[in-house]
Order: sequence, then structure tokens, then C-alpha cells
Amino acid sequence: MHLNFIAICSEDAVEAVAKELEIYGAENVKPGYKAVSFDAEQELAYKLHLKLQTPSRLLQVIKKGSGSSLPVITNQARKIKWNEFFRDDTTYLVEGVAGDRGPDAPSATDISKAVRMGLEDFYRHKELPVPKVNLKEPKIKVVAHVHGGELTLSLDSTGKSMHKRGYRMENHPAPLKENMAAALLYLAGYDGTQNFYDPMCGSGTLAIEASFMSLNKAALIHRRKGDFAFENFATFDNQLWRKVSDECRLDKREAPLGKIFASDIEQKYVDASRENALRARVEKYINFYRGSFFNVEAPAESGLLLSNFPYGERIGQSDEEHMIEFYKKVGDTLKQKYAGWKAAILVGADTPYKYIGLRPKRKIPIDNGGIACRLLIFDLYAGKKYSAEEAKS
Repeated sequence: MHLNFIAICSEDAVEAVAKELEIYGAENVKPGYKAVSFDAEQELAYKLHLKLQTPSRLLQVIKKGSGSSLPVITNQARKIKWNEFFRDDTTYLVEGVAGDRGPDAPSATDISKAVRMGLEDFYRHKELPVPKVNLKEPKIKVVAHVHGGELTLSLDSTGKSMHKRGYRMENHPAPLKENMAAALLYLAGYDGTQNFYDPMCGSGTLAIEASFMSLNKAALIHRRKGDFAFENFATFDNQLWRKVSDECRLDKREAPLGKIFASDIEQKYVDASRENALRARVEKYINFYRGSFFNVEAPAESGLLLSNFPYGERIGQSDEEHMIEFYKKVGDTLKQKYAGWKAAILVGADTPYKYIGLRPKRKIPIDNGGIACRLLIFDLYAGKKYSAEEAKS
């Protein structure tokens, strides 16, 4: 059964999501605004729900058509054979998404109501019991998106957000979401074969997501039965789902392809990272230790250094002079200790990161929890002497 999906993500993660989908064999991968559409057979679709690390949720598209007016939207919804997706005991919610602006554009509430009317009309016409709406815990969420006069009707197949892996405790002032951490890994060029090091690991999210990739461990394999919304679909194939889940467990490697290191200057964050890794069942594959990035030696001859570095809003320290000195030390440390590595550093967009003194190979805009950031990617060539000229970027 060939299915069409939309992977929802932040705009800055679209490139990473598209890359990850292509790696796993999804077809017709098409990046869009805060979303990537793709096709997959049922078996691959189940696998993607378990393994994808970068999206926030997946929507299974069930109809596309005109959404030029509310009556047209109702009529489109009326044509769908809802009983092929809804079980007899299904409760549902329609989430309207208004992509158009202007006095004549329908609101999200209007779109939701129009679809619900069409759905109810279908059941009445078939003389079938009308499913009940449940605003708090629906078994199925219908997503109705209208943009440019076009309607896309989908079913949310993931349920709770895919970034909720279940391993992280909220014990750090500014953690990266799990799917954003994975997106940064992809954007930095990590494929699981390189050594990896996060020298300011905080809650350990980057190292844990890196270990998933290096171990080929499905990020959502530990979700409980019934946690995915598609398990409530009438089309759900439990036998196939069990087969895919078992195969994903068997696909996990015995050890990561590259070594994984994580450190922090504060012991409480090292401990928190280790605890999160234990909950993710990857603690034994990550080398944790306490130490200052500026004082410890590189843990290997080469690899990817990726870290969410502190910036003013995050650490309550926005003094310009303090941040300039900090970034100068970062640059000196990279030049002196990490020749032969690739470094990817997430920094605040309005911080004086140019004082790192190296010219980034790429500078990628990132929104981290509402804070404008930049992912700076540096190739630190072995044997190269870095000059003041490289401060210019």
C-alpha cells in the first residue's frame, strides 16, 4: 500500500529531515516550508516512525483538493470514506491549520468546523454511527491545512511529538530538543562512523542522539504499545508492525562505529547526561567525564566536535567583553588542540562569535527555543597554521 506523508519540522531542520528520509529509502522526497513530503509503503512507513530522529511528527495524507471556500471544504470532507480509517469506537479531533491571511481567508476554527460537518455528513449518509469528538484525548487527530486555496487533509500518525523519546529529564536550563539535536548532527555531516565529542554536554542530548545514529538504534523503539496514533487507525496491521519493530531491534549494532565522548565543566551536568543516557539505554557506549573544554585534551585524533555553546540569554551573562574573551579562548583551543577535526558550534546570532578567529565553512541560521542562533561549521585541517585573517567571515 503506497502512502503519502508529510514530515513536520522547524524550517531550519528541513534540509536534515529530507536527508534522513532519503537515507532510509523514502520516495518522492520534497522539501517545503516547515515540512517535507514523501511516499512510503506501509512497511517502510512503520520503520520511519521508529527510526526518524529529525521531524516532530508525521502526517498521513488522505486527500488533497480545492479549499477555495468553506462549503467546498465541507464537500471535500464529505467525499472521504472515513470508515476505512476510523474504527467503530474511534474518537477524533479536527485540527484546522490556516495557511492564508486576509479578510476573506478562513480561520483555523472555520476550517475545523467545515471538515467536521463533512465527516458527519458522510456517516449520516451511510446510516452509520457518527464518531464522537474528543478535544482532550482523541484516538485520531485529523489535520486540515488550507493554503493558497488548496486543502490537504491528513491523519496525525505519530501522536505525541517525536522529539519525546522518553529519556530526558528536565534538569538543564537550556536543553536542545531531541529532534533539533539530531538535525544539527545531520547538518554538521555526522553519519555515525566518525568519533564524536560534545565538550559542553549539558543534558547529554547531542551525545545520546549521536549514539542512536552510530548504533543504528531506532530512536523511538522504547515507546509503549499504543503510543503511536496510527495504532488506532482501522488500517493498522499489527502483525506487520510487530515484524518491523523486531527487525529494528535486531538492526542495532553491538557497538558504535565511532567513539562517543561527552564532558562538562560541572559535575551535575555530567551526572545528568549519564542518567539520561542510561534511560535511553546507551550509557555504556558514551565516555562521560568532567572537565573544562579549554583544559582537557582532544579525546581522539579526529572526529566531529559538536556543541551548544553558552550565549548571553542562556547563561544570564550578556557582558560583551566576557563573551569576546570566551570566543577567543574557543578559537585558540580549536586551533591548538583540534587540528584534523571538524567542529560545529551552535552560538547566539547576536554574540561576538567572530572572535573565534576562524572562517566557518558554513553558517546555518537556527532557531533554538525562540533564540536566533547560528550553527558554525569549521574544518580544522591537520598541520595548518591559522592566521588572524581567518577571523574575517
